[in-house]
Amino acid sequence: MYNTSHRPKLVGGIIAIVVSLLLVFAGGWLFFNRQFVRDQLSVWSYEPSAQIVEINDRARFTDEGTFHFYATHPEIASAEVFNQDCPRQEPNSPILGCYASGRIYIYDVTNEQLNGIEEVTAAHEMLHAVWERTSEEEKARLTVLLEAAYDRNKSAELEERMAYYDRNQPGEVVNELHSILPTEVADIGDELEAYYQKYFTDRQAVVAMHQGYSGVFKDLVSRADALYAELQTTGAQIEQASTAYDQSVAQLTADIESFNARAASGGFSSMAQFNAERAELVARSTQLENDRSALEQQVAAYNQKYDEYQQIGSQIEALNRSIDSIAGPQEAPSL
Repeated sequence: MYNTSHRPKLVGGIIAIVVSLLLVFAGGWLFFNRQFVRDQLSVWSYEPSAQIVEINDRARFTDEGTFHFYATHPEIASAEVFNQDCPRQEPNSPILGCYASGRIYIYDVTNEQLNGIEEVTAAHEMLHAVWERTSEEEKARLTVLLEAAYDRNKSAELEERMAYYDRNQPGEVVNELHSILPTEVADIGDELEAYYQKYFTDRQAVVAMHQGYSGVFKDLVSRADALYAELQTTGAQIEQASTAYDQSVAQLTADIESFNARAASGGFSSMAQFNAERAELVARSTQLENDRSALEQQVAAYNQKYDEYQQIGSQIEALNRSIDSIAGPQEAPSL
């Protein structure tokens, strides 16, 4: 005879087994996805400021990019806070952001000429958080692609930057390439382009911002270099012309004194000779006056270029100070 009294015990046992299996499954899932869980809890507990929201929007992050960005509780930091959380590695190498102890800090750059610099910095640091969460297998795949893109886009400036990272963060060069190339280089190859679409809705917008503010520096430096070359050339010409002018003046003075002495002592055979030599001296004097006037104009032009060169130098210094958390910001003079 079938004993129905055993059924509840059987059902209860099945439920217990199912619950146990679910707990085991959940425990396993949590173990293998513990970083995601931590990130999700971190995102839920974070209330971004209006400035951070604006940076997030302008950086064109996808939902996944925003998730990684907000998981780090990003902060726009004043110089005092920034210098404490993002210590400088080399005295003459200012930094604009860092990813430290699971958090992103961005230096508060207020110079309007450098519009976009905080957004690019935010994207750069967000990708460091992504790299930290990337599997070793995926890192190996990306390393090949990143190094190939680096070789295609290598420049003296980029090589110098990577040498800096190699000195101060050994073993992190590829990590830095993972952040630098997508935020600063237009053509990174189709495979990397597809990869970064997970984090940017419009990566080129970020690159454009980088090109915009870096172009401010480059244009000023280029103009300063051109002016310096012109000053060197013009300076040499002025020096040569000034020496020749002084020699001509000295010679004319000596010739006039000789002419006057000869005139006083009756040293001319005829009035025609006297008038001819006098006319020659007057012509030479007139020419020297023209030379002096031309030399003065050349000096004035030199001084004007030198003033412009000094102003540009002041602008470059002000821009450098505005991104230097130790030196402190300074308003750039206008030309």
